Amino acid sequence: MTDVHSPVVRSYNMSQIKGKNTKPEILVRKFLFSKGFRYLIHDKRLPGKPDIVFPGRKTVIFIHGCFWHGHQGCKYFVVPKTRTEWWFNKIKSNAQKDADNLSELMEFGWKIITIFECELKKDKFNQTLDQLVDELH
Repeated sequence: MTDVHSPVVRSYNMSQIKGKNTKPEILVRKFLFSKGFRYLIHDKRLPGKPDIVFPGRKTVIFIHGCFWHGHQGCKYFVVPKTRTEWWFNKIKSNAQKDADNLSELMEFGWKIITIFECELKKDKFNQTLDQLVDELH
């Protein structure tokens, strides 16, 4: 099966996908800020540059896209029908990097919270963020 877009269009589309300050990240950050939480973002000193960092609580939050991080059993994680092997390897590599970063953070005594984008959809949004506040208290 061939790609429905030309290489130029596909390249442009892929270049527009952000790695940080994504909509799900901003949703969580605005919510936490409104609840009085203060945090750092994308701390380069920590493995994986966590999306949200609470240094005093020694807690980090990763907000993952379901597709890019291979969220198993999620309807938003579908391997593309073109270049399937390449995508499978890319997502597998992302998952391995995630595991390595989590392992390293745990070694240093950090508490890790991971939120997938599907957990921030309308039907789960309030439950996810209420649970997040409970975990942070």
